[in-house]
Amino acid sequence: MRQSNIELLRIVSMLMVLTVHADGAALGLPALAGKLDTATGYDLGRLAVESVAIIGVNCFTMISGYFGIRLKWRSAAKFLFQCLFYAVGIYGAVCVAFPSMFSFKGLLDSCMVLTHTDLWYVPAYFGLMLLSPVLNAGVDAMDRRQCSTVLAVFVLFNIWCGWWWQGAFNPTGYTLVQLIMVYLLGRYLRLHVSHDAVCRQRTLIGALYIMSTAGVFVSSMYLDPLKAFAYNSPLVLCSTVSLFMLFTTFDFQSRAINYAAKSAFAVYLIHKAPLIWGNVMRPAILRFEATLPTWEFILATAGIVVAFYLLAMLIDPLRRAISKAIL
Repeated sequence: MRQSNIELLRIVSMLMVLTVHADGAALGLPALAGKLDTATGYDLGRLAVESVAIIGVNCFTMISGYFGIRLKWRSAAKFLFQCLFYAVGIYGAVCVAFPSMFSFKGLLDSCMVLTHTDLWYVPAYFGLMLLSPVLNAGVDAMDRRQCSTVLAVFVLFNIWCGWWWQGAFNPTGYTLVQLIMVYLLGRYLRLHVSHDAVCRQRTLIGALYIMSTAGVFVSSMYLDPLKAFAYNSPLVLCSTVSLFMLFTTFDFQSRAINYAAKSAFAVYLIHKAPLIWGNVMRPAILRFEATLPTWEFILATAGIVVAFYLLAMLIDPLRRAISKAIL
């Protein structure tokens, strides 16, 4: 049975991803570089929103680690079919509406979801799926002390060599290495951290989440936004783990949440498809910012975020039905 508390986190994580794309990716983030006297309330507000939402990708991946990926040919085929369904479907729908946009190269590119794509997470997550048997076996073979040591060294290696010194293997977290690290953190929480102990320390964990998120916000006022909001930033990782642990302490069941969570990944595949992102979502957000007062802009952008999630919930049952019939 699906755990509704984690499924709720899955939904929240995807809404965070949409928010980051609407805020930082669409508009670009203000680079204050410590010059706070030049910062406006709007600038600080956008940095605060980014500080809260930047952990969406990490949390989404950590869910996979918490439950563990059980690689089978069918699960890999379902993942690829889902990516193909939206990439080819969106391209086909746009070409039906605007026939002049069709080309055989464009159709072929839409089919090559692991290579000819702007969605970095798709090939990275597929790589994680392929490696999951090795990762699971490695974690299962170690006791808690061994696992703690290896994981701590791996995290420090990513932070020091990757985040701080911009190592090419993982400079900002948009890599397979980042997904492996977050996946292993999720496995560790599931296998070696007592649920009762987490529940007893809920207040402390909540305080840690607030402080680490505040730390991300403060760092964004002094560091380059790409560094402050990197997925492998120590503060971003701390915020990720603490929020995830908080959600594990919730205990409830909701069929509605479980159902809505099934379409979470579809939201990413739809809104970040190049034809949708470049011609619909990003231009709309830019236009809203240029023409609307601040509060109306915020409400309009929030409406876009919610609308894309609802759109995915309308379309994805068809994809699931076709996938079930084929696979």
